[in-house]
Amino acid sequence: MSENQGRASLLKSVGIGVGSAVAVLALIIGGTALTGSNNPEPSNSPQASASESASPSASASPLKSCSVADLAADPRLASLSAYVLNTGTNEVLFDRQGDLPKSTASVMKAVTATVALSTLGPNYRVDTRVYSDPAKPGVVYLVGGGDPTLSRLSAAQQSVYKNAPKLASLAIAVNAKLSNAAITKIIVVDDLFAGPNWDSTWEDSERKEGYMSQVSALQTDGDRKDPKSETSWRSQRPALNTGGYFKTALGSTATAARVSAGTLPSNAVELAKVTSAPISSWITHMLQVSDNTQAEALARLVSLDLGFDGSGASIDAAFKKALAALEFDTTGMYFRDGSGLSGDNAVSPIFMAKLMQMLNTATGDLAGVKAGMPVAGESGSLAARFSGENVDARGHVIAKTGWIKKGYTLSGIINAKDGSTLTFAVYALGSVKPDAKDAIDNLVTGFYRCGNELSNE
Repeated sequence: MSENQGRASLLKSVGIGVGSAVAVLALIIGGTALTGSNNPEPSNSPQASASESASPSASASPLKSCSVADLAADPRLASLSAYVLNTGTNEVLFDRQGDLPKSTASVMKAVTATVALSTLGPNYRVDTRVYSDPAKPGVVYLVGGGDPTLSRLSAAQQSVYKNAPKLASLAIAVNAKLSNAAITKIIVVDDLFAGPNWDSTWEDSERKEGYMSQVSALQTDGDRKDPKSETSWRSQRPALNTGGYFKTALGSTATAARVSAGTLPSNAVELAKVTSAPISSWITHMLQVSDNTQAEALARLVSLDLGFDGSGASIDAAFKKALAALEFDTTGMYFRDGSGLSGDNAVSPIFMAKLMQMLNTATGDLAGVKAGMPVAGESGSLAARFSGENVDARGHVIAKTGWIKKGYTLSGIINAKDGSTLTFAVYALGSVKPDAKDAIDNLVTGFYRCGNELSNE
């Protein structure tokens, strides 16, 4: 990791507006905290219940003239949680269970991007290094630094991660440093991140179907079978695979080399390194295509930077520490992972709408989050959405999408038809089908058309 600069002064200046907005919101809704939850324990079940209806909350005014009540009642939304805020006035326009922390799906990646940029900074880069042991000629150590974009493709080829560092570059440098001496053993070192490499709440189908790799500080191309395909089968041994690819890249000097896992000796001498693109480019890719592997790497790098151990178990504390520096209240929230794959994540729609409010006007380091999010009908995971009767909202909704088997989510910024700017979060949780996305798009288009006249009835 070659760049890791402090951001304390920036965080303070950015966070002041957030704190003020939270205070105003608290007055509007009668002293309700940002989470609004009386239960400090997160709910792990997004299923509808008798106490979780889609009825309006008293926190928003029902006196506006433009109703989306019929859209909000669409049964495809299952158990609906939603919140809409006028960013200019801080007025709550629409509220359906907005104070309840619930599963976010990949909307969580907007949080991960925010804490990564605020903690690490947009120019943070990650190194992958090779060492030798003077006492053991012929042995080299390939050490992961947490970069999932490292690629096994040739210098002339691009993986899904554009301008990624290449194993081939490492191999050339190592051979030159060793004067093409024979390499007999390649030891892969993958001990940067503590804890298990797979969260117990993630389904293994995510790996087999090509959406998520095992968490590893040493892997190539996100451990994809096809480095050029966003969705591609992943293995159960990313670090050892990388060692094998490195052996191939070394060529004839490593023909007889054996690849195994191990640790770096204290007397090791660095031979070569390659450095990743800045994480600002990771974040854009992560938000556009919802890359789970990049999200988990970023979450663990944040953990390490804030003094934790880089484990999945540390993410909740690390995120809360980073968000506290931005003056967000995370009481009652639970950040199980950085990708949103876990159904145990629990973040309220209010929190997400307030986060989007800050990101809408953020400058400096945090401006990259809004800039990286998909735009309705134009880019990323929203490119094919908001069509048909919702076409008028195309280009006017900037948002992060989310999907897990328990629901669909969407959160972002609306440049409304009447000129007002709204931020929102919509969670459709429970027994849902893919057409829940259509119902979400219908509802959000309703928000766009109503603008500041959106009614809570």
